[in-house]
Amino acid sequence: MARLKLFRPILAGANLRDRLLACIGALVGIVLTGLICGLAASDTQHLLWLVPPMGASAVLLFAVPASPMAQPWPTIGGNTISALIGLVVAHNMPISALAAGIAVGGAIGVMSLLRCLHPPGGAAALVGLFAGASSSYAFPILPVGLNAAVLVGCAWIYHRYSGHSFPHVAAAPPPTAKELPWTFSKADLAAALAQTGETFDIDVNDLERLLREIEQRTLARSYRDLDCADLMSRGVISVRLSTPPEEARALLVRHDVRRLPVLDKAGGVAGVIGLRELAGSGASLRELMTPAATASPQTPAIGLLDRFARDRVHAVFIVDDACRPIGVVTEADWLAVLTRGLA
Repeated sequence: MARLKLFRPILAGANLRDRLLACIGALVGIVLTGLICGLAASDTQHLLWLVPPMGASAVLLFAVPASPMAQPWPTIGGNTISALIGLVVAHNMPISALAAGIAVGGAIGVMSLLRCLHPPGGAAALVGLFAGASSSYAFPILPVGLNAAVLVGCAWIYHRYSGHSFPHVAAAPPPTAKELPWTFSKADLAAALAQTGETFDIDVNDLERLLREIEQRTLARSYRDLDCADLMSRGVISVRLSTPPEEARALLVRHDVRRLPVLDKAGGVAGVIGLRELAGSGASLRELMTPAATASPQTPAIGLLDRFARDRVHAVFIVDDACRPIGVVTEADWLAVLTRGLA
């Protein structure tokens, strides 16, 4: 079993299925790139018109498509620009170890400035250098740029069916309540990255989404045994559809609550009313009320946090099977629980 660990993927989130599919994708991508580009070769001997850096680009495009360095612009721009830099060096100084260092170092600098850093670009710079002063300045376009463009096209088609997004766009992080003490901000994330002094091969938005998911899972685990029945306050003050708006307003002020459930003839929650709604024009509560936020007593209490944060509700009414109110959970109730947990 210890030997098998040596063959486990070292990348976070990698699995055997994705690696096998990446092998197939790279195989097809390189074959198609070589054949398509071979058709553009002026020399009929170049039936396979490929430059070596495309092998390294294929690893990124098919195995780690979410990497910022595997996106279309870094792949095409990084290879093409680096090959150009290597060619410029070859036209201006003899090929030597120093020339190779200047080509690769210059390629890294220019790729960084143009936001197209791509590891195979270092190899493309050496390809341009070794192409020599006898090569024309069209070399970075044909074959290097054409190779990269065709390979990116193959990756785009492949990932339509692989289940991965390409070009990669980071999904929006789950919503959080900013006022809660356990959340972090983007400024905290930026400060932490600056403090580490390291460069990570992950988009900042992907990193934020991952940390938000971890944050919510950790919180859910901490409060997994708490449901709405444990958290709710009983003795809900309510009004009927037939209650005059003036009476509802008086109840809100007298009991210092923000929302009252409006009950129908069967006692079920038909809507909710607050001072904001009562300030509008309307002759009855039916005309003024808004939809109520409800949940069952068995609902995990952690599930209400998103509703407070995303839907901006101030109270969730806990109802029985007949939709009759038996309790209410407010933002203050949850903050009190979090405060006890953090004390």
